[in-house]
Amino acid sequence: MTRTTSSTSPLLSPLTFRNGRTAANRIWVAPMTNKASHHDGTLSDDEFGFLVARAAGGFGVVETCASHVTKDGQAWTGELAMYDNLHVPGWRRLAEAHRTEGALLIGQAFHGGMRTLRGDGRPTPWSCSPSGDDAPPGEEIREGTQEDIERVIAAFAAGAARLESAGVDGVELHGAHGYLLSQFQSAVLNRRTDEWGGSLECRARLIRSCMQAVRAAVSDEFIIGVRLSPESSPGLPGIDLDETLQIARWMCDDGADFIHISLWNAEKMTTKRPQEHAARLFRDALPREVPLITAGNIWTEEDALAQLDHGADAVALGRAAITTPDWPLRVVEQGGDPKRPPIKGAELSALALGPVFIDYMRRWEGFVAD
Repeated sequence: MTRTTSSTSPLLSPLTFRNGRTAANRIWVAPMTNKASHHDGTLSDDEFGFLVARAAGGFGVVETCASHVTKDGQAWTGELAMYDNLHVPGWRRLAEAHRTEGALLIGQAFHGGMRTLRGDGRPTPWSCSPSGDDAPPGEEIREGTQEDIERVIAAFAAGAARLESAGVDGVELHGAHGYLLSQFQSAVLNRRTDEWGGSLECRARLIRSCMQAVRAAVSDEFIIGVRLSPESSPGLPGIDLDETLQIARWMCDDGADFIHISLWNAEKMTTKRPQEHAARLFRDALPREVPLITAGNIWTEEDALAQLDHGADAVALGRAAITTPDWPLRVVEQGGDPKRPPIKGAELSALALGPVFIDYMRRWEGFVAD
């Protein structure tokens, strides 16, 4: 699409979910790790300030960072959580602030699986399959038991219900990026021979069971979606494009109100079919009433409009939402340009990033100037 005026940009048109809920526009804040939560998983003022500043900046939907649904599902320090009623006041505070700003708030629910934290008395991480005999000491992974699996399904449902009780608008199951739900989907990582492994139907059983349990635990008004990695990446082998398309269809059968695909670089075509873009493939595969959201290195309005051309219904911004918290207003409504890194720490602080988040962003080469 060519650049449009603020009054006609499709990015600013409302987005209606399958369950009838509506977002003010089609511009999302993608879920981003910030490591700013308290040690017990409760919300910090820094994390609150970062998210609400984006809601105030005109984003129609704001997603939180990944939030663990069980205590043993934590994958990094400073991670937001939803496994206990202790966390409800923070979620309620976020929900009320986003409602005031006119943005929908969606919490991202996940379990780290084999990537959960180790040490300090924590249990051995579990996943679909155990580590091999050649695993270095301290890096062992145990195979999840039937009890583990049933417990985590129940935890996803309980976490979603907890968020709804706090006034949060919805939840996204994190089935991407190599965490537990995508580990089970992988034809390489999942070597099980029981009902949770082997065929695609069995490898997808965990994420389907979580979606079904969440849908049963909340009201029809609560928005439920899922984030998927369409294809393999260095940290997530064994993911096939056509299998992911089928999983997305199943997610819709099981009650998903939206599908969110993480592309890393949304300009690129798929690896399996280099002449075709993932957004078009997923849009054509899904029911029309289920919105498709894409994310991956989207910076400009032209980048975002290109995704709509490919078939996406909305776009989720990551680093562009960090540097330009008012992106919908500055870039789309006013026709301005997003701020580009490198950006000095002091300026990031003025953009509502706390010191822990700023330090975390130093891992992205060239992002922080000093």
